[in-house]
Amino acid sequence: MSDAAQPTAAEVRAAVEAVKTALDRHLAAIERRTGDDDPAVYEAFNELAAAAEEYDELLYDRYDEVTPFEIPGVEDALPPYTGPEEPNALSVLIRRDYAVAEPERLLAQARRVEAADEEGVRGSSAGTVHGAVGVLFGEFEPDEIASRHKEFGLEEGDSTLWVTAADEPAEPGDWLEAPFEQVDPQRVVCRFDVSTVFDDEPDDEPDDDLEDDFGPVSELEDDEDLEPLEVDR
Repeated sequence: MSDAAQPTAAEVRAAVEAVKTALDRHLAAIERRTGDDDPAVYEAFNELAAAAEEYDELLYDRYDEVTPFEIPGVEDALPPYTGPEEPNALSVLIRRDYAVAEPERLLAQARRVEAADEEGVRGSSAGTVHGAVGVLFGEFEPDEIASRHKEFGLEEGDSTLWVTAADEPAEPGDWLEAPFEQVDPQRVVCRFDVSTVFDDEPDDEPDDDLEDDFGPVSELEDDEDLEPLEVDR
């Protein structure tokens, strides 16, 4: 940043005073709150987050220093719950990301599923990676895929689970065209996130379990190197 664009010392001082004021307001809102989801606490939290972020930026631009704390921004927090106290319906939204770490293993497992399908209703979909994905997810429940992802040549990424409340159950077919749109964050009862970004010490060591359990990927063409799959459902 050029000297002309740098904030003044007075601006930095004003920013830290704004943080002090926001801290007092946040504590006061907590002391006066009427419930776990008091909107006043949420508003004071957002004001504190904005003031802290502004101070941190000005401090760095002026003195090349940073604060020793981090307050999550507004976009990192769910708004207060405003849904029904006694919901008559719940929606569970799940997202799980995977990397296709070993396409050969994925293809081999899909071919085994097709081979075990006596009726042959799947045809030869397992000849491509995207076709193999369809075969495996059509055969196994998502939770089983998650628990056995290494067997299918997949590597886990981030995942999240949201539970939202509704006044009444949706009519059959109502949301099938756009199942994940129009989710009201204020009706989220709870949320659970899993990500390596939360790990204090990321595991950088190579994972040898896959090769130890199933043998080198180059040998996967032989069915003897694969764990038995339960496909009689």
